[in-house]
Amino acid sequence: MKYICLILLAWLSIKNQASQDLYACKNVKVSLFSSAPLEDITASTSTGTSVYNPATGDLAFSVNIRSFQFPKSLMQEHFNENYMESDKYPKATFKGKIKETIDVTKNGTYPVTATGDLQVHGVTQTRTITGTAVVNNGTVSLSSEFMVKCADHKIEIPTLVFKKIAESIKMNVSGTYTVAKSS
Repeated sequence: MKYICLILLAWLSIKNQASQDLYACKNVKVSLFSSAPLEDITASTSTGTSVYNPATGDLAFSVNIRSFQFPKSLMQEHFNENYMESDKYPKATFKGKIKETIDVTKNGTYPVTATGDLQVHGVTQTRTITGTAVVNNGTVSLSSEFMVKCADHKIEIPTLVFKKIAESIKMNVSGTYTVAKSS
């Protein structure tokens, strides 16, 4: 995990050499929810990593697919082996930019929109994702809820189980960022 965070920090540092603070979160929480006629499926992880540069709006995020925990071990096994092919596609990532400027020196709640590349299951889609930023005494909390269509990322759902897994999965992502580096 430290390696992933260092890569994200390096990517943002190289991208913009100007003097500024970068914000990092090493425990981004990600949950997924699939509502289907026969069964609801939930899973979560709190091991995502992310870096945010408030001066440029750059945002990078990564989560290890195998870190998702399910209430039933068989669900977890099927998720990793049959649908997400976690050995072949071990991570989901987002690299983009928050459109709005967030004043990290002023406490408040800000609606935000991030546009960038979401890569899941080896397939990259350009996405615009809405969310909320909350600044509180030097920390920045980012959160979002959005849908991911399985077909958009070539995640195949066998017809035998199509009533157990929804075609779109609801994702919730949240993290609290603190200053990671001053240039």
